[in-house]
Amino acid sequence: MHLDSTQPALLDREARSFRYYRNAVSRHWDPSDIDLIADREALCEMEPPVFDSLRGALAKFGAGEQAVTTDLAPLAVVLKRPEDQAFITTQLYEEAKHTDFFDRYWREVVNEAEAERGEPQTSPQADRWYVPEYIELFDRTEAAMTRLLSEDTLETRANAYCHYHLVVEGILAQTAYYGLQQAYGPDTYAALPTLPGLTTGLAKIRGDEGRHVGFGMAKLKALVTEGVAPSFLHETVGDLLPLVNAITTDGLRSREGLPGPDSADLTAYAARKHTERMTQIVDGDHEIPDVETLTALD
Repeated sequence: MHLDSTQPALLDREARSFRYYRNAVSRHWDPSDIDLIADREALCEMEPPVFDSLRGALAKFGAGEQAVTTDLAPLAVVLKRPEDQAFITTQLYEEAKHTDFFDRYWREVVNEAEAERGEPQTSPQADRWYVPEYIELFDRTEAAMTRLLSEDTLETRANAYCHYHLVVEGILAQTAYYGLQQAYGPDTYAALPTLPGLTTGLAKIRGDEGRHVGFGMAKLKALVTEGVAPSFLHETVGDLLPLVNAITTDGLRSREGLPGPDSADLTAYAARKHTERMTQIVDGDHEIPDVETLTALD
């Protein structure tokens, strides 16, 4: 049992991580409450290349959420401040909840639409949905997080936050949200259907991810002030960006000429998010934005 008699109370309620924890408590949502009926009907009418591309994106999202749920555990072990631990418990819960949403969407929308279309049912874990760069990125993220358990230093923490919070959540996922919202939101392309269940779920998930990204960025900003070189962050993230670009554009090449954002659009968006995040972390004149700003889709 660890007690600190120098602290006036159990928790620092002004700490960023505690405020994120309270934000999570107040913004609870349940994946089972989202109505998916209209989405199922829309998927039944989709053109085959669009349907295939959407399934690939959904599979990657679901597998990614499942992976980051598991990969976060080492951080819960090494962080000692109770405010940080309170926040991490909400993040673990939320990552599992995101996995729940994508699993439900596949079962109740994708598989049901496949049956209506007379197609064989697919699994979101089938190899066909994953390019090698996807597997590599998540393997490297898992290794960076696991390393904390045997070597907890400023640099290994910076490496873990760069992989998990900055690249996977702050750049890759944000770019994918942008692409799906552009394609299937209420202001969708005329030739694409609106998917209200999917876009509602993504909006809820983005609200959670704003806290996750903000937490990691704030930790990286603090590590820079403690002596971690900004060049270490730039090199770590820069090494991962080619994987991000390969993942975000996978599936789009096969539907060139069809409506929706193209490869160049998503690559440019990911680059912009990268530049914004890095500036906010390493530039002392910039603050970490609020939760809503962090996941705004521009």
